[in-house]
Amino acid sequence: MSDSTNTATNVSTGKPKVTGAIYRAPSGSTLPTTAAEALDAAFVGLGYVSDSGVVNSNSPESSSIKAWGGDTVYTYQSSKEDTFGFSLIEALNADVLGAVYGSDNVTGAIDSGISVLANSTEQESACWVIDMILRGGVLKRIVIPDGTITEVGDISYTDSDAIGYDITITAVPDADGNTHYEYIQNSTSVAAASVASETSETSETSEDEA
Repeated sequence: MSDSTNTATNVSTGKPKVTGAIYRAPSGSTLPTTAAEALDAAFVGLGYVSDSGVVNSNSPESSSIKAWGGDTVYTYQSSKEDTFGFSLIEALNADVLGAVYGSDNVTGAIDSGISVLANSTEQESACWVIDMILRGGVLKRIVIPDGTITEVGDISYTDSDAIGYDITITAVPDADGNTHYEYIQNSTSVAAASVASETSETSETSEDEA
């Protein structure tokens, strides 16, 4: 049973992991089910995100039925859109450009030259992972099994601001009806489990050698 008292140490901000925060993989890729496990090799990091971070909008919209005379007699949920918004600021990253313009519309590499095609080709759905670190080193991971970029903001080219791609991902329900998953885990327990596993493997190796 959880503690019902107020606990200041449960209040937290969300910071990106040093190794990366936003990852993208082709639709159908193997998804993580914990906050700490290594991502499948199909996931590609999309580099730095602007300091506005990530904004998740997941609020239901309701409609009401009124009776003659004006009384509200029934309220029902009409929709519940799940979106994630953030700004990718590595404008020289081919993987970022591929996510924004579509994988088939971006070819090449920065050294040999990148070509980008801007057209009306429909955006492909993808798997997304957002990794962050909370207070006390606690890990948080958001997994979006099926998300598509449904909006790209205006792109500004100035001499004082980083070029950024403000994108909105709309998550749709998976086979279980869930639009995204959140996993939270204390990093110290992850480290302890890793040490225990290594100790066990070492012990087994020593016994085999004996």
